[in-house]
Amino acid sequence: MKNIRNIAIIAHVDHGKTTLVDEMLRQSGVFRENQTVVERVMDSGDLERERGITILSKNTAVTYNGTKINIVDTPGHADFGGEVERVLKMVDGVLLLVDAAEGPMPQTRFVLGKALELGHRVIVVVNKIDRPDKRIHEVIDEVLELLMDLNATDEQLDSPMVFCSARQGTASFSPEVVGTDLRPLFDTIIDYIPAPRDDDADPLQMLVSSVDYSEYVGRIAIGRIERGVLRQNQDIVVVNALKPEMAEKARAVSLYVFEGLNKVPETEVASGDIVALSGIGDVTIGDTICAAGFPDPLPFVEISAPTVEMTFSVNDSPFAGTEGKFVTSRNIRDRLFRETLKDMSLRVSETDSTDSFNVAGRGEMHLSILIETMRREGYEFQVSPPRVLFREIDGVKCEPVERLVADVPESCVGAVIEKLGSRKGELVELTPVGSRSRLIFLIPSRGLFGYRNEFLTDTRGEGIMASVFERYEPFKGEVRRRLTGSLVSFETGEAVAYGIWNAQERGAMFISPGVKVYAGMVVGVSPKNEDIVVNVCRRKQLTNMRAAGSDEALRLVPPRQMSLEQCLEFLADDELLEVTPKSLRLRKRVLDHAQRAKAVHNAKLQNN
Repeated sequence: MKNIRNIAIIAHVDHGKTTLVDEMLRQSGVFRENQTVVERVMDSGDLERERGITILSKNTAVTYNGTKINIVDTPGHADFGGEVERVLKMVDGVLLLVDAAEGPMPQTRFVLGKALELGHRVIVVVNKIDRPDKRIHEVIDEVLELLMDLNATDEQLDSPMVFCSARQGTASFSPEVVGTDLRPLFDTIIDYIPAPRDDDADPLQMLVSSVDYSEYVGRIAIGRIERGVLRQNQDIVVVNALKPEMAEKARAVSLYVFEGLNKVPETEVASGDIVALSGIGDVTIGDTICAAGFPDPLPFVEISAPTVEMTFSVNDSPFAGTEGKFVTSRNIRDRLFRETLKDMSLRVSETDSTDSFNVAGRGEMHLSILIETMRREGYEFQVSPPRVLFREIDGVKCEPVERLVADVPESCVGAVIEKLGSRKGELVELTPVGSRSRLIFLIPSRGLFGYRNEFLTDTRGEGIMASVFERYEPFKGEVRRRLTGSLVSFETGEAVAYGIWNAQERGAMFISPGVKVYAGMVVGVSPKNEDIVVNVCRRKQLTNMRAAGSDEALRLVPPRQMSLEQCLEFLADDELLEVTPKSLRLRKRVLDHAQRAKAVHNAKLQNN
């Protein structure tokens, strides 16, 4: 048996996966004693560190008592579930992390179901046992119920349990005993997770589960060697199970294995280990690397289909091209299709217009991360409001429905049920959890668009909500996307204090004096269910009866600062979001006020 164990750490968002990996690296001797290491060292991307979430799956490895443990740290947010699905083929077992207070959440169910389908062994890790509101024994029962719901085998139902505090770096086999280090966890991994089979004598076969990129060597294929031995400069053939006739010859130029946070060059790697390989020009996720003369592709795990779509198009506002570096349709098209090579759950399709592209993903956050990444790279474009992807099943129009779990204070239960009920949400379960209540809804994905801010307001900032795709169900009728209107700029120019002072009586403003605006740009929100045109560029007319110094008496309400996600939630069906490296501007699709009013009038006549 090989001294290798391959595991993935899976859990709901914020249950402590990356923090646990930090401690596993530290206690296995990867870091020097005096080495300064940032928290969540595996979250290396700028967006990951800013938002405190894991977006991309990442590989690392530690050595414990002579056994190499390859670890894959995965995202916890449901929108990045595709990252979890594709790496599960690389491992032989999973650590299922569950918060000692929150218990199993929607993403816990999703990723555990995928692991059980592949027949992986599961080690249940109850984390955060040092929380004052812990309820360990109830959480253990909830995990066992979840395993039974997902039709786990008898062996999977008898999965070992370890009780951890990832922040303290301790583990134990009993919830009443606080450990001193992570040795119980390491021992459980080595004893329970099976070692890879010894298939060194067979022809090479390696499934590409991830693709990295380097400016120096190009694409780097990452995957596990299923059988055989891979040697540096070996002749290989790249083949895909979906196109077995299109096999391409290549050479393994550089070969790396993972040690700690580094890739270490190797000349030969045997079966069972996870490697990184460069030298293949256009390798993609799902390809199989085989020995020359033995093309034998492996089937790749089926990635769940996207449920939400947005239209990315060339910016055509009056300020187009003034702030971005990449502004043409060719730039945007190339960048979007390049993203699909490493993100298997993203779909990009061309439209009737050469300037627009439909981009489908797993949720609003999935697409907003792509938008923010492109924005930081210098791209300028505009996006439509998110919309769900409908399907026709047995002649019936169906839409995606999500399982929503909300933990809220007891005093806020009524408000949350009322709001979600109006959005076609169906209450499935209401359970008291300490001084709070846990609500489980089945709700159309459309019903969640624009709800997160309302939820935080209704729960006074104390509520926690998370959702994951459940299934497709028959269309549930119209859902009002927004009950408020927009304040729309009347003319192009520079906003001034006097104009904003007059406009702020109509609603909350998004801009401050000195901001350049154009006709048709959304500059605020109106509490009325209709758009109101305001002139924020209007200056005070000065005469011999009115002094210029009178402006000092104007009191302006501070503008509402909108993040990218809040802008996407705010968008109405007739609005677009202009995205540039420097600005986020909400605008109407039709900028001219007269044409917009005419279109609204014609729509009303058609409805009547």
